[in-house]
Amino acid sequence: MKILRTFWNSPIGPKTTHFWGPAFNWGLPIAAFLDTKKPPEMISGNMTAVMCVYSLLCMRFAWMVQPRNLHLLACHASNETMQLYQLSRWAKTQGFSQQQKQQEAD
Repeated sequence: MKILRTFWNSPIGPKTTHFWGPAFNWGLPIAAFLDTKKPPEMISGNMTAVMCVYSLLCMRFAWMVQPRNLHLLACHASNETMQLYQLSRWAKTQGFSQQQKQQEAD
C-alpha cells in the first residue's frame, strides 16, 4: 500500500499533468500503428513530417523538464518510430508512382 501512496503523491503521479498528458498522448502512436494497415496512398507526407518534428520536440521537452518525464518520453519515442515508418511508406509510394509515370511516358 505504501508503494501506491508514494506513486499517488509523487511529482509525476496521477494528481499531475506529468501523468495524464502522456496517458492521453498514447492515442497518437496507437492511431499511427492502426494506420499501417491502410494503403500508403492515403498518407499525408506533410502531416507525417510535422508529426515527426512534433514528437522530436516533445521528446526533448520530456527529457529537459524537471522532474524528468520518462512516461512522456516513451510515448513520443513510440510516436516518432511510427511516424518515421509511415513517412518511409509514403516516400516509397511517391518514388514508385514517379517511376511508373516515367515508364508510361516512354
